Formats: sequence, C-alpha cells, structure tokens
Amino acid sequence: MNIVDRFLKYVSFDTQSSEESETTPSTAKQFNLANYLKDELTELGFTEIELDANGYLYATLPANTSKTVPTIGFIAHMDTSPDCSGADVKPRIVKNYDGGDITLSDGIVSSPSKFPELLDHIGEDIIVTDGHTLLGADDKAGIAEIVSACVYLMEHPEIEHGKIRVGFNPDEEIGMGAHKFDVEKFACEFAYTMDGSEIGEIEFENFNAASAKVSITGCSVHPGYAKDKMINAGRVAAELVSLLPEMETPEHTEGYEGFFHLTGISGNCEKASVSYIIRDHNREIFEQRKQRMQEAVAKINQKYGNVAQLELKDQYYNMREKVEPMMYIIDIAKQAIEEAGMEAKIRAIRGGTDGAQLSFKGLPCPNIFAGGINFHGPYEFCPVQSLEKAMATVVNICRITAQR
Repeated sequence: MNIVDRFLKYVSFDTQSSEESETTPSTAKQFNLANYLKDELTELGFTEIELDANGYLYATLPANTSKTVPTIGFIAHMDTSPDCSGADVKPRIVKNYDGGDITLSDGIVSSPSKFPELLDHIGEDIIVTDGHTLLGADDKAGIAEIVSACVYLMEHPEIEHGKIRVGFNPDEEIGMGAHKFDVEKFACEFAYTMDGSEIGEIEFENFNAASAKVSITGCSVHPGYAKDKMINAGRVAAELVSLLPEMETPEHTEGYEGFFHLTGISGNCEKASVSYIIRDHNREIFEQRKQRMQEAVAKINQKYGNVAQLELKDQYYNMREKVEPMMYIIDIAKQAIEEAGMEAKIRAIRGGTDGAQLSFKGLPCPNIFAGGINFHGPYEFCPVQSLEKAMATVVNICRITAQR
C-alpha cells in the first residue's frame, strides 16, 4: 500500500472527538481507527505493539544497527476536530492542479481568491473533500507519513537507524491528547509530532494557553416592574466582553501577538455564560492576560454584587523552554527537511500541539509539517507531494540520528 492509499484509508474512519465528553477517548469511534492501525502495524512487522484502554497506540520499529543510537519517537493524533463533520469523508484527487477554482460539489467551490495558498501547489496533485466534511489530514496525514516511512526503512535495510517508537493518540483536537500519553513507557530521548501544515515547517514555540469560563446569575423580574431589581445576566455577559481589549482578538493579531478569544456566549435574563481561551507566547504577558480576565470579572462583581463566577484553567505552556536545551533535535529536523529538497521554515505555532504538553512531561517534542492545509473545515486539502516529502523527512531524521 502506498502512502496515498494509506492516507485515503485512514480518512474513511470517522474519529471526531467531543469537548462535551469526560471519557478517554472522548468518542468510542476513535477506537475503530486505533484497532485498524494495531492490526496493520502487526501485519507490517512492528514489535511492542500496545493499544491501551484509553485509546493510545504504541509500537516499535527495532533498530537495524549495533551502534549506540538514541531511541526517537514519532507521534500523530487519530481524532479530527469537533468543528466540522468527519463522517463519510469523500476525498478526491485533483491531478496536476492548474491554479483555478476547484468545484468540490454543486455550489461549493474552493477558490484561490479566498484560499491563496492553493497557488503554492500549482502542478501538484491535490486531495480535496466534497465540501461537506473536513478531510482529516489533521492528523491522518501524519499517521500515514509515519507508518509509510517505517515501511520504507524496513524495505531499505541499508539505511541504518536506531530504535524507532511510534505513538498514535486520541483527543488532540480537544486539548487532551497528551494527558494520558505514557511518556515513561514510550521511552524515547526525544520525539517529533507530525502535525504541522505547509511543507518545510518546524515548530518548537507555541502559545501559553488557558481557558476561562464565566457563569453569571442574574435576577429575573417582570420587566414592567424591574427598576432597581432586575439584573439581566445576558446583558451583564455582553458588558463583561466589552471590558476586554477589542483589538486583542484572533482577527486582529498575528505572529507573536497574543489574544483573548471569545469561544461562546449564551444566556437569558436569569443565567448566562461566557467562554474564552487566552493565548500568548510570552509567559509574563500570558500571566498578565489571565490577571486582566480576573480584573474584568471582579469589576462586574463589584458593580452587580458577586453575580459572576470565574473558572480559569491553564491548558499548556510554550515548549520552547524545554526544547532549547536540546537544539540539536531542531538541527536534525532542519537537515532532514533540506535533504528532502525543501527549505526548512522555523516558525512559532499560533496554537498548541501535543508536543507542548509532552515536552513538559519530559519528552522534548517539536512539531513538523504533515502537509495538510485549511484544517478543521470543508476546504481542507492535502497535496500528494507534501505527503511524500513529509515521509522522506521522517526517513531522513532516522538516518541522520544514527549517523550522528
């Protein structure tokens, strides 16, 4: 099975995770892909294969050299985003893309006028959706690249490599992918998540992240007799939003600029809720942003009398502080990408990754491109050539690590 066929098989599994669930994995259907992968890895000749009760799959490609080589790992997540359906995905390959509009289905068009990144892939074969689901390259492309790279190494024993560990986990899209990842069992000196986007990307900086949920209890009174009595929880929620910086939101920021992102607001006169995520690359400014949120809620409570309850939780931190002492793992990835014929592009993630949490659990784990673009929606696409280049990068990392 080649890498394209492998990828197309993986995206046929609906593995959408759920933020509403309290189980691991958050959706039982993620086990369908996990069990398929377990059987596939067994047939291919991997060893130390284990699928645990939480849906984490681990396996080993044994070393083929007597040299002392660090054990390294490659990790990808099996779930797809709750933002868009991942059921009954109907992928199609657009051969030799000509730079024009792509009709996904009746009335649904992917156009470079809206998605100019398409123009970077003129002449390539692009895998698209039918416009009704996401594709699932985030992160089934990563899984396909890791498995295919290991198969390539099996078929080319002249390429020396040390022990390679692979790990496929659930629930990355809801921020829970690394929570029950067994770093001790994985037993690697370092690892890479294959979960980036455009070719050539290496990422070892990400946001510091927190979530904030504010529950507001109002006082509902007949509006005809409400003077000095009513506290309209919905209006208080809107007032709370107005207390946070209007221009420090995702739609007004880029690069290393952080933000407050309103992810949900609902309610009525009696009760309301407001949900935010808070992000910043700089840890000090991140702490200041959390303080700003606390101050906004305190101001509401001072005005209306303790009507708002804040639940503020840290989610993950910037992995840079854990990767910087081992910058040679970035050098290896950079060399691997360049030897696969690409320019290495070191960028900061405006988001998070399992690698961030794994780095703080003791497994330094930068992120490498997987090739998919426009994640989490029906305009997602993945060039075949990007899949192949990412696979070559994994092979090169294994070889270069053994050479070093």
